[in-house]
Amino acid sequence: MQEDSPVQNENTPDTSQTAPSQRTGRRNRLIVLAAAALVALGLGGVAVATSGTDHPAPAAVSLDAQARAEAASRADRSVRESSTPVDPSLSPTPSPSAVSASPTPTKTAAAKAKPKPKKTTRPTPAWVDPMPGAAVTSCYGQRWGTLHAGIDLALPSGTPIRAAAAGTVTQAGDASDGYGNSVFIDHGNGYLTHYAHQSRIAVTVGQKVKAGQVIGYEGATGDATGPHLHFEVHQGMWNQIDPAPFMRAHGVDLGC
Repeated sequence: MQEDSPVQNENTPDTSQTAPSQRTGRRNRLIVLAAAALVALGLGGVAVATSGTDHPAPAAVSLDAQARAEAASRADRSVRESSTPVDPSLSPTPSPSAVSASPTPTKTAAAKAKPKPKKTTRPTPAWVDPMPGAAVTSCYGQRWGTLHAGIDLALPSGTPIRAAAAGTVTQAGDASDGYGNSVFIDHGNGYLTHYAHQSRIAVTVGQKVKAGQVIGYEGATGDATGPHLHFEVHQGMWNQIDPAPFMRAHGVDLGC
């Protein structure tokens, strides 16, 4: 019995011959599509590069902004550094020529208004020399057989005579007995001082005087051979004592 062989229809495609050609066609189409994609990418890069020539790149813009920010920061720092106090010990020492060329600063109003210190004077001692600087012409003691009861002090006529200490004037005028114009001062401690031969008297009876106050002027009234002050110390009225040790005990050296 004869086996039936399959009958091939003429309309049925021959898969044994067309399958390889179809695979080849699809591969070619993929290659073409890939090439087209590569070309498109290349054209996009060219477009980007071309557009960069018309507008600055973002990187350039950011660099320019950063440079401006740094410049502003430097300017602000320079202002702050210039206002910072400088340590005087770090400043350079000016040259002598620069110092001499600088103008002398004017005195401020506070310096001009500064009150001047008051002058102070030393207090007057309780006892003073009745005629400072005078020459001693005679001391207390016997002279020509008679007691010379005082010390004679000589300077030119008219020299001021001063109270030896503070007290009250008890007599002022001619004291007779050759004393001429005289002043007696009671010092309130049992002692009196006597100033004789004055040319002019400057105080009155009952007047209060201070140590060193002018009470008259040297002269030659009464029994006197020339201008001088006859100075006596009385321990009670008309009880004359040696003036030299008494005055020395009160801090005054009359030279006898």
